[in-house]
Amino acid sequence: MAQSMRAFVAPGQDMDDSRFRIRPYQQILSSCSGALVTSLFMTPLDVVKTRLQAQQKLLLSNRCYLYCNGLMDHICPCGPNMGPSAVSKPTLHFTGTIDAFSKISRYEGVRSLWSGLGPTLVLALPTTVIYFVAYEQFRIRLKELYQSKKGLDAELPIWLPLLAGSSARVLAVTIVNPLELVRTKMQSEKLSYREVGHAFRSMLRVQGVFGLWNGFFPTILRDVPFSGIYWTTYESLKKHFNVSQPTFAFSFAGGAISGGVAAFFTVPFDVVKTHQQIEFGEKFLYAENGEKTKKKSFRIASTFETMGNIYRVHGIRGLFAGLTPRLVKVAPACAIMIASFEYGKNFFYNYNVQRYLEKTAPGGGTGSVVSSSTATLVGPASRQPRQINKY
Repeated sequence: MAQSMRAFVAPGQDMDDSRFRIRPYQQILSSCSGALVTSLFMTPLDVVKTRLQAQQKLLLSNRCYLYCNGLMDHICPCGPNMGPSAVSKPTLHFTGTIDAFSKISRYEGVRSLWSGLGPTLVLALPTTVIYFVAYEQFRIRLKELYQSKKGLDAELPIWLPLLAGSSARVLAVTIVNPLELVRTKMQSEKLSYREVGHAFRSMLRVQGVFGLWNGFFPTILRDVPFSGIYWTTYESLKKHFNVSQPTFAFSFAGGAISGGVAAFFTVPFDVVKTHQQIEFGEKFLYAENGEKTKKKSFRIASTFETMGNIYRVHGIRGLFAGLTPRLVKVAPACAIMIASFEYGKNFFYNYNVQRYLEKTAPGGGTGSVVSSSTATLVGPASRQPRQINKY
């Protein structure tokens, strides 16, 4: 009887209960849907931003630029016959963001607003899957380890989501960084998929094994603190408002706040990473034909060297350059991603609860009624619903 009562109380109170928690394949589906929705919403914003930068000649390089949509960064080539049309169609004149949206849609077609979606999705989906699934797995394992030592009722420490988020980001960057460099090299030299092996061997020959992780350190310096701060803030918000199964609105607001806080504190590292990626793109990926012989001897400035150069030229304001555009981009991207991911988690969690109670109910009947916003359970012996979580 105690076990039966526990089954009716647990749903909605602890989504990490081993009986109901979502499985890895369900986490993959949730994160995939989140990455897809985020890319669809954020790509037009970055296309417009890039077109405005090209018009105002604010690009750091005339050979390549950094394409971002809040999920991924891509080095893309500038030029009339290369890269997404975000830069290759500079004929229209824009007076602002709304004007750019209007003119691009009117004169180039609505599809032009998603001209950078292809290169974004190539690695955004696997990176997001690795990142979010790894975070969930690390968080659950750390939680179980902590509770095994301190007891099930022990209050979880703030370092738990910080460590889980940081570890998940290190894993994702480590796996995807070489793939991103190979993909970008293929794009720059217009190689077919059959020539992937050739591109891989070429990069190994020029850069060596560790060359596949060019930009790894500045990426880690920016993304790991961002991830740690983001998940710590988000989980703290859930804890403060006593939310176990967040609604879409709560996740959206919490994701925007958490993303904004994390973006603010990591802006200097984002500026450094942008400069280094552009430098790498200029000197190696998109070097002109006459410079091919110099590729083996090129050197990218270190992270702290780049930071020092920016500080000497522009001062402390230079290290926080682009703060507003970064907040405008990152906050909604984080909001859409985490809200979509949590919605998927809630869907599969409720599905798992329903399946579990159907199997354990007397006679195999349905033992619960569960909605996505409230976990309302009906036991077989009593038909009075019990709402256990207002979220």
